[in-house]
Amino acid sequence: MIFLGFADDVLNLRWRHKLLLPTMASLPLLMVYFTNFGNTTIVVPKPFRVLLGMHLDLGILYYVYMGMLAVFCTNAINILAGINGIEAGQSLVIAASIIVFNIVELNGDYQDDHIFSLYFMIPFFFTTLGLFYHNWYPSQVFVGDTFCYFAGMTFAVVGILGHFSKTMLLFFIPQVLNFLYSLPQLFHVIPCPRHRLPRLNPSTGKLEMSYSKFKTKSLSALGAYTLKVLGSAIAFSIRYQLVRLFYDV
Repeated sequence: MIFLGFADDVLNLRWRHKLLLPTMASLPLLMVYFTNFGNTTIVVPKPFRVLLGMHLDLGILYYVYMGMLAVFCTNAINILAGINGIEAGQSLVIAASIIVFNIVELNGDYQDDHIFSLYFMIPFFFTTLGLFYHNWYPSQVFVGDTFCYFAGMTFAVVGILGHFSKTMLLFFIPQVLNFLYSLPQLFHVIPCPRHRLPRLNPSTGKLEMSYSKFKTKSLSALGAYTLKVLGSAIAFSIRYQLVRLFYDV
């Protein structure tokens, strides 16, 4: 995924490549899950148990879901970007949320899985914290797609192999909302300007710098961080309170 992110930074890959290549990159992860776990049975929410029963074996559809989760996590960090510190900052909030969740669940039935997740998340948090320090405005280091893809796949790995992929998606609530908001641009329903890229001047035949107008208050990353922290708080509320309406906990 790091190589794919570097290739995207250098070659400016198309969106079809950004969807296809992470799917291929997730295959080793799915093979590890199949070899070590192989469990594709889910607990059915209460409202649907009359029709589907207590448990439902999704079979290959479960692997399709995990593959799509890996693709989403990889691109979600990359889409919600563009301001100094926003990529590393949102990754810090997600990583901190996962660490808190893992610690809370250490006395549960999946202790080993949460310890496995902590082995990944604690080093990731502190290395990203150093990156965030240098990426904060005025940035001395730019993360590019290389970090975004690496961070997203790291979250996908711990979510899938740690058996908390649904909870992982809850920590991505702001990214999910941003993805839904961006769908018209992603599918070319409305124009999507390629920011920060030079443009060709037809009259001179030369590349020129691109310009955009922004309001000063719109460039602050504080609002995005607040939204991310609020999203994590909502995720914990859903995970430990609202879930009682759908599952026996």
